[in-house]
Amino acid sequence: MGKQEEENNAVLEETAGDVEPAVEEPAGAEASDGEVLAEPDDPLLLRQALAEQTTRAEEYFDRLARLQADYENFRRRTRQEKEDFYKYASEKLISALLPVLDNFERALTADQGSSVESYKSGVQMIFRQLQEALAAEGLAPVPAVGEQFDPQKHEAALRDESGEHPDNTVLEELRRGYYLKDKVIRPAMVKVAKSL
Repeated sequence: MGKQEEENNAVLEETAGDVEPAVEEPAGAEASDGEVLAEPDDPLLLRQALAEQTTRAEEYFDRLARLQADYENFRRRTRQEKEDFYKYASEKLISALLPVLDNFERALTADQGSSVESYKSGVQMIFRQLQEALAAEGLAPVPAVGEQFDPQKHEAALRDESGEHPDNTVLEELRRGYYLKDKVIRPAMVKVAKSL
C-alpha cells in the first residue's frame, strides 16, 4: 500500500464513526401527523384506528349539525328583525305626531263660543308643532320664489311673460315642495318668468 492509500483509509475510518447507520422503523411507528400506522395484518390495531376515526367523524358531524342549526337560527332572527324594522319604521315619526293629533282633537272639541282669533292662534300653534315634528325627521321646504328654475326641485305650472324678471326666475310658489334630508320628495309647483 502506498502512502496515499493509507491516508485515504485513515480518513474513511474517521468519518465512518460520524455516520449513523440506517434504522428501520418498527411496525406501528408514528406517521408525521402523530397517528399510529398499523400493519395491515393486525386486526386489533385496525379496529382501534377505525373506532378512533369513527369517533372523530361523529364529532365533526355533530359540529356541522350545530353550525347548521346556528346558521338557520341566525337567518330566522335576521329575517324577523328586518320585518320588524320595516313594520315599525315610522314609529318614531308617528310618536312625534301624536301631540299634534291631540291638539287637533282639542281644537275640534273647543267651546263653540271661542273667538275666531283664539281659534286661529290655536290652529297656528298646531301647525308650528307639526312643522317642528317633521323638521326633526329631516323635512325641509324647497326654496322657490326668487330662485332660478331648477327642474330637479321645481315643477313649472305657469309661465309669466311680463318681462319684468330675468328668464327662468321663479315668481310664485303654487304648492310648496319638500326635501327629506337631501332628497327632493316633492318638487315645488311654481310660476316661472319668461322673457319676451
